[in-house]
Amino acid sequence: MNANLKVFCGTKSTYLAEKICKELGVPLGKLEITYFSDGEFEVCYQESVRNCDVFLVQSTFPSSDNLMELLLMIDAAKRASARTVNAVIPYFGWARQDRKSKPRVSIAAKLVANCLSAAGVNRVLTMDLHADQEQGFFEVPVDHLYASSIMVPYIQSLNLKNLCIASPDVGGSKRASSYAKYFDCPIVIGNKTRARANVVSTMTLIGDVKDMDVIILDDMVDTAGTITKAADLIKAQGARSVRAIASHCIMSGPADERVENSALEEMIFTDSIPYTGHCSKVKQLTVASLFAETIRRERNNESISDLYLL
Repeated sequence: MNANLKVFCGTKSTYLAEKICKELGVPLGKLEITYFSDGEFEVCYQESVRNCDVFLVQSTFPSSDNLMELLLMIDAAKRASARTVNAVIPYFGWARQDRKSKPRVSIAAKLVANCLSAAGVNRVLTMDLHADQEQGFFEVPVDHLYASSIMVPYIQSLNLKNLCIASPDVGGSKRASSYAKYFDCPIVIGNKTRARANVVSTMTLIGDVKDMDVIILDDMVDTAGTITKAADLIKAQGARSVRAIASHCIMSGPADERVENSALEEMIFTDSIPYTGHCSKVKQLTVASLFAETIRRERNNESISDLYLL
């Protein structure tokens, strides 16, 4: 299975690529990135990739250098005669810009998908896109994985007696409904309004949480304004405990302080993005085995459908 399999990574995703390689039993490929004084950089493979299936591990979180590194890695692999070039993007950045929410704005998620195709990628492996329909932005096959295969066992390990699933907004109700159906438990939904991007103006709760152990689900947490406001509201309405689970740990600006000072008992993420903050409530679960198994099955032309719990 490992013959002609090469795994490389960009600068900020080495921590995850090393775990994936360990699961696969292959060494992490050698790649050199040379920086020029003006900030431009050059990507160069330090080993042959001719006729190899190349998997490039790189989440495209800020800064934009991570996306540019990935595009250059794809281009370099194609020009070095790789058989296939596969982008492993645990966190697909720019995904929140998936439509024209107001006049004269870009649809960045579609633009990034176009850039990946133009660079020469053959397949994309990603996880928990901001909206499922973004798979249709790509002109190449997309393996869209879900963190539920990691999160569900963790929730089960908590042995919560009166479990209740919550969505912090109406947009996440489908995700919350899937979890609630799986665990056969109640669901509540937060109804929020925004003053502007990253600023929640008001929030009301639809549903009863009294004496419940509530788990709030979201796809990403940026400044943590929504998730902490929801947690505080749920606790104020009589919940016994409140936890939050999200796939992608952006945690920018005042996020650490907000989570630390909130009613949340813990904040659970995957390691699709490295966490560099210092909040005692934050915990990360690795997705390395999930992506390694997907890569293995892709190489063996096997189905990945049974990797989906929800």
